[in-house]
Amino acid sequence: MIVKCPHCGKQLKMSGKIQDSLKKLDSGKKIKIKCTRCQTPFGLDNSQLGSGTAAQTEGKQKQSSAADKGVQAPVSPDISWLKEGVFEDREDVEDIPQALVLMPDMPSRETVVEATQGLGYRVEIAGSPEEAINKMQFVNFAGVFLHSAYEPGGIQSGKFHQYMRGMGMGRRRFILYVLLGEEFKTLYDLQALACSANVVVNDAEVPYIGIVLRKTIPEYEALFGPLMEELRVAGKE
Repeated sequence: MIVKCPHCGKQLKMSGKIQDSLKKLDSGKKIKIKCTRCQTPFGLDNSQLGSGTAAQTEGKQKQSSAADKGVQAPVSPDISWLKEGVFEDREDVEDIPQALVLMPDMPSRETVVEATQGLGYRVEIAGSPEEAINKMQFVNFAGVFLHSAYEPGGIQSGKFHQYMRGMGMGRRRFILYVLLGEEFKTLYDLQALACSANVVVNDAEVPYIGIVLRKTIPEYEALFGPLMEELRVAGKE
């Protein structure tokens, strides 16, 4: 699957992971990828599945025509890239946002996972705070969901929450940190700020987590997007 960057025109070869994510994407939703040339993000939806180059399409048509005639001649190789230079420009893109869900084995965990996947995220689950911290050291998660019952003693004394609180802002600003639990008031910004989080959600509103995320993610990007772009231009990221 090959798509063209709408900003600079670079042709990008989508990896199998991105194609799998597009297949699972709800109708009307998009996932964001970043162009490897101009570094500008743009959206993809599942209507673009199966897209390819014109040469590939023509080759398939020739092959089908030959089969209809009972002749199984091999298709000549596509050499259009010699003039276009497309071969050198294609790169696999795997810039799919990932989310880490840290919740006990409870029905609402599957609700959070499904809602997050529906927004184009690839979701991972960790069974312990140690495993979660280990994953954080090797993966740049775009979102982290932590339930207050994930660790004994609640969030304030939990290892993972302390890890997030101690994280440097050079990395923390790129993570949407969502806290869930019966003690939280949904979308109460003051409580989220006091807990060093971006969003808080009460257990009663978890069934509506998809709506909550569709509201908060654009607001988060609008708030931090210009700052992160300025830092990127200044070379401070």
